[in-house]
Amino acid sequence: MNSPFKKKIILPVMASAFLFVSVSFKDDFFEIAKQVEIFTTLFKELNKNYVDETNPGDLMDKAIKGMLASLDPYTVYFNEQDVVKFKINNTGEYTGIGAMITRKNDRIIIKEPYKNYPADKAGLKAGDEIIQIGDVLLSDFKDDASQLFRGAKNTKIDVKYIRQGKTNTAQIVLNEVEIKSVPFFGKIDDKTGYIVLARFNQKASLETKQALEQLKKEGAERIILDLRDNPGGLLNEAVNICNLFVPKNEIIVTTKSKIEKHNNTYKTSKEPVDTEIPLAILVNGKSASASEIVSGALQDLDRAVVIGSRSFGKGLVQRPVDLTYGTQLKVTISRYYTPSGRCIQALNYSLKDKNGIATKTEAKNYNAFKTRKGRTVYDGGGIQPDIELEETKLSPITDALVKNDGIFNYVTAYYYKNPNLGTQIPSFSDSDFLDFKQFLKTQKFSFDTETELALKNTLAVAKKEKVDESISAEYQQLLIALQKSEEKLLDKNQKEIKNLITDEIIKRYQYQEGLYQYYLKNNSEIKKAVSVLNNGAEYKSILKM
Repeated sequence: MNSPFKKKIILPVMASAFLFVSVSFKDDFFEIAKQVEIFTTLFKELNKNYVDETNPGDLMDKAIKGMLASLDPYTVYFNEQDVVKFKINNTGEYTGIGAMITRKNDRIIIKEPYKNYPADKAGLKAGDEIIQIGDVLLSDFKDDASQLFRGAKNTKIDVKYIRQGKTNTAQIVLNEVEIKSVPFFGKIDDKTGYIVLARFNQKASLETKQALEQLKKEGAERIILDLRDNPGGLLNEAVNICNLFVPKNEIIVTTKSKIEKHNNTYKTSKEPVDTEIPLAILVNGKSASASEIVSGALQDLDRAVVIGSRSFGKGLVQRPVDLTYGTQLKVTISRYYTPSGRCIQALNYSLKDKNGIATKTEAKNYNAFKTRKGRTVYDGGGIQPDIELEETKLSPITDALVKNDGIFNYVTAYYYKNPNLGTQIPSFSDSDFLDFKQFLKTQKFSFDTETELALKNTLAVAKKEKVDESISAEYQQLLIALQKSEEKLLDKNQKEIKNLITDEIIKRYQYQEGLYQYYLKNNSEIKKAVSVLNNGAEYKSILKM
């Protein structure tokens, strides 16, 4: 039963918090004060009069999240546990199990155990489904289950998990986990260095600098900086990374807001490591935020050739604001602009279509800008590469396979059928691909395309209206036609699907390091970057040097 004490204490706290907010916005004081008073009165009367026992904290949580959801996906409310996770992401250090996990219904799925960290040492593998942590059954625990993995160093946590249909137990010993910004760097050939920058936490520029200097010591005369799938992070780290390659006092990014104090210009402040070394940057549709600042600034300054596919287009700046009781609001305060003046943001959340989806600028309405040496570049959201590669763009059918774990689940089964693959590089044949398609059928895999979802919704409505029997034959015909269409799309995009399956297989046996080693010789985007860097005339022509 919920404590009545909670009801009494939360109202004055919330009221005072809202009063503070209303006072701070003097320009619209009356309207804000009026709406806060209406909300406070409603909240009080609802909790006092509702027929069943209410949970004021839960109601307020939903109210806050509903309000913020009408703005943009980056303006969010953090409870106390979320604040801890936010700090971990920024520092790159925490005490935990050392694995990428995801919650699915009443279990936690191990997506990727990091080599030599607690989960890996305990014998957990990708695909393991944790159903119990300590004495807590996850089927009974609806909150953020990752908090059950927290504790002091050397804390022992017993877990129960399902692997390939069998229930097992393991004991995880918590330890310090360092999330590296640069998980890998190495040489592709005698003259070309390769640096993977996976995230922008507080150590991003330091680790990138150390990698750059080490590669130069080993004879690297050209550098590839891989920002693919990098979701971003700290703004100042993006500026510092640009500073490794450009002189002091260069403008890297500006932020613009309706609030004057949030209008800022960020410049490099240190002496660079190397302003001459040829540089290629790899980006894709999952390169966002700080990744776009680095690639956009170095493109605008004609300092690097950008290769891949248009980046995500996350150009909204957030700032954390501390609230009461250890909670926090992360609020969008401004937009990013590259040195040439391009806005990075792709979606306009203030202008939504009839379905409530944020609109995107059409290509015909992109604006042209000039780099330092006069090259034409465009806005429209994200960074458009100097060299666009079609193979970096996932087809909708492949995207559905990734999003709905079709490839992940297949490789989990493959791993246990082939336990002795070790460090061998798998050759995923046409017969293997047929096996993959059969696996999808056996598992009744749902692609959840818009067409498939619309068809399912039609049947659901028909059942509700009790007309499903009369349209059963037509429904089955449409379903069979859709399945045939999906199979054709699988065959059409077989190459990119095979590549992703191969990548996932390598990670299972050789961890991330093995995958990056494989990329050095086999990845098409890296091969293209090496080709451009090796061809001095082409490199200079692209940058108008």
